[in-house]
Amino acid sequence: MGLKKINSTYVDVSIKKQNLSFFDKGILMKRFSISTAKRGVGQQKDSFKTPLGKHIVRAKIGDTLPIFTVFSARRPTNEIWTAESYLSEPQKDWILSRIIWLSGCEVGFNRLGDVDTMQRYIYIHGTPYEKDLGHPISEGCIRMGNRDVIELFNLVSLGTSVFINEN
Repeated sequence: MGLKKINSTYVDVSIKKQNLSFFDKGILMKRFSISTAKRGVGQQKDSFKTPLGKHIVRAKIGDTLPIFTVFSARRPTNEIWTAESYLSEPQKDWILSRIIWLSGCEVGFNRLGDVDTMQRYIYIHGTPYEKDLGHPISEGCIRMGNRDVIELFNLVSLGTSVFINEN
């Protein structure tokens, strides 16, 4: 753990362990099971890989909307996901409940140019595929259970640091 993390509020994402930990003043407050990219880690645009490195919460979308709200292009569609929704589009990369939009902090690594996390639309978001959490199966984003992503949404603020690492 870096010295910058000791007295701060931050999120730590472990690719290897497929979990996300929320720390307040350097103390672990909560740990959630997640799913990162099935193609592994990588910074490149259109790679469908999960980016590494230091990020911040750039935007929070969906506050007060019902659980299982369906989003398209970061806008609620006024649809609530159901099992029937899944049957109509079983392969869709559903974005549900809340969006926590990440922005990279490391120029040339995860910020600006062809490696810009924000321009790649990398989010932490809810998923209907909760049975797959704990395994890398996403299209690059960090998927969480719907109740979990709502809880995390309420814990983080704009500018909260998010460290994504392979360990």
